Amino acid sequence: MKSVKVLGSGCAKCATTTELVKQVAAAKGIAIDLEKIEDLARIVGFGVLSTPAVVVDGKVVHAGGVPERAKIEDWLA
Repeated sequence: MKSVKVLGSGCAKCATTTELVKQVAAAKGIAIDLEKIEDLARIVGFGVLSTPAVVVDGKVVHAGGVPERAKIEDWLA
């Protein structure tokens, strides 16, 4: 099971990113442990200054803007 964290303040782009990750995981039949992190101190702790950001298995794979569906598929593969 992949660990996925979506980092963001709760803005529309953060919500869209969270939903996209859920949709891609469901479509691919991939089990994920999804956590949404809105606490600024925790976000900065990942070294992220631009949100939304995505962390997969402890590694920041994206920051700033909604990621493309194909990129999410690659991260979860």
